[in-house]
Amino acid sequence: MSSAGLAVVPVRNEPLIPPNHLHHELGHCESESIWVYLAFSGSMIPMRILESDSIESLKLRIQTCKGFVVKNQKLVCGGRELARSNSLVRDYGVNDGNVLHLVLRLSDLQVINVKTWSGKEFTFHVRRGRGCNVGYVKRQIAKKEKGFTNLDEQEVVCDGEQLEDQRLIDDICKHNDAVLHLLVRKSAKVRAKYVAKNLELSIVAPELKDKRDNDVGETDNRVQYDFGGGENYSKGYEVDRQVVPRKPPDGDFILEPVIVNPKIELPSVIAEMINSTFDGLCSGRSPIRSMEGTGGAYFMQDSSGQKFVAVFKPIDEEPLAVNNPRELPMSSDGEGLKKGTRVGEGAFREVAAYILDHPRNKRSTIYGDEKGFAGVPPTAMVKCLHSGFNNPNNSPKVKIGSLQMFVENSGSCEDMGPRSFPVDQVHKISVLDIRLANADRHAGNILMSKDEDGQTLLIPIDHGYCLPESFEDCTFDWLYWPQARQPYSPEIVDYIKSLDAEKDIALLNYLGWDMPPKCARTLRISTMLLKKGAARGMTPFVIGSIMCRENLNEESMIEQIVQEAEDRVRTNASEAAFLKKLSQIMDRRLDEIVGSS
Repeated sequence: MSSAGLAVVPVRNEPLIPPNHLHHELGHCESESIWVYLAFSGSMIPMRILESDSIESLKLRIQTCKGFVVKNQKLVCGGRELARSNSLVRDYGVNDGNVLHLVLRLSDLQVINVKTWSGKEFTFHVRRGRGCNVGYVKRQIAKKEKGFTNLDEQEVVCDGEQLEDQRLIDDICKHNDAVLHLLVRKSAKVRAKYVAKNLELSIVAPELKDKRDNDVGETDNRVQYDFGGGENYSKGYEVDRQVVPRKPPDGDFILEPVIVNPKIELPSVIAEMINSTFDGLCSGRSPIRSMEGTGGAYFMQDSSGQKFVAVFKPIDEEPLAVNNPRELPMSSDGEGLKKGTRVGEGAFREVAAYILDHPRNKRSTIYGDEKGFAGVPPTAMVKCLHSGFNNPNNSPKVKIGSLQMFVENSGSCEDMGPRSFPVDQVHKISVLDIRLANADRHAGNILMSKDEDGQTLLIPIDHGYCLPESFEDCTFDWLYWPQARQPYSPEIVDYIKSLDAEKDIALLNYLGWDMPPKCARTLRISTMLLKKGAARGMTPFVIGSIMCRENLNEESMIEQIVQEAEDRVRTNASEAAFLKKLSQIMDRRLDEIVGSS
């Protein structure tokens, strides 16, 4: 992404109404439009919605009037995200007087210009909303400037305030500055000021540190959980206190793994992640809330505060949950932002995605230390208490949620065109998404990294909306990438053949998640489709297109197959009888596709 795409657009506060002359020329009349209210950051702005307005056109109007880039917007109405860009706003049931909640994230890349005392100039980017801090910026400068070596002796000062290394760039750029200017200086004089909305920082040279200081002065017990975030916790999950036996010296935080089956020994990679997170909290490194997403997600630091080790997502801060920090309303019926999901179950799905991402040579078995087939980062259920979370009435409560290993990355797939992505990496993620019927796979939740040989790796994250009760909201961004139209390799086809939905359901049950029957049915059907499609030589594009709707009001082929099977079996038929009939119908429909190609 170029820095030009991050230019700050002047904010205009008038209502978001189409220009009158355009409204007249297009022949729209008052009866063909409705009035709604756009809610964000405590403001309520009236908007007129036309019958012809799509989600994309609505977001473009918001961008034009308010300066918020389309891809940084999420719209929520009535507890459901308006996610399909080409669908009409009216298709989501938006009516006169409804409130549309606008959830924003900061621009992804922060442009940083660096000028050293010797006159050298550098430009680089840091990723906003991913927890980049002052320490990260200093390390980036050190890679480029030979004289900038001893990081502990470097100081960053902003507006007269010395910034700690863990201070987030997002916190410094409170005015959404397009460019952050850093000056590496020898002068002892501290200078920090705002110039035309560009933040200017002075990094004091280490040899003048003293002079500047003179100038400016100086195991087996029950834990009760309430997954709704209330005060009384009542689920009775057992905690294995052998994994993290230490206790914080001052007792101001709690971090322990949640284990349902006491026979299970956590993989060492999970235990190390929890221990590193514990060390960070014990050293006073507070959780740092991410600016991205519609729920609460917190970067957990190591003991040095120099890097992140994990991301914690409390279930009571999920979208539409009781303590959601993004000002979204609570769900009225318990349904999540995506159809077929429930508020408070996102953490279970995050962990399930990691567990079911079986390594290539250890499929459908207990999870361990080996890297998963698609590379889902290690994830576990934990309980955590800390004042840094979004606590009701500023009274910290123990929270249950998913703890996922933080992966060093160079951005997400939406930062660059998809043609550069390795085919096998895209195909592995497609296998994961099809199998789990992912309802929220977009380019922003696929991270990019490099392996030891410098090859690009794609890392799938954010699986809180996988394994839904229905296929209605399945969406895969990779469906429109060129790699999706290439056939699976023999190695990937062999992996797909080995998948077993029944073993997966039993495994999740053994590890603590008794899947709801509808979610279990989804896993069985999606696994069946993936295996049958791959056996017929179908590409990820063809199989994915069977699962995803072309528009909001037209059922996908997999939904049609499910409905036909339900119509053709008795009401009280067994699940086995239903699946047998569905398999026959699926075979027929897939053979028709192959025959017509």
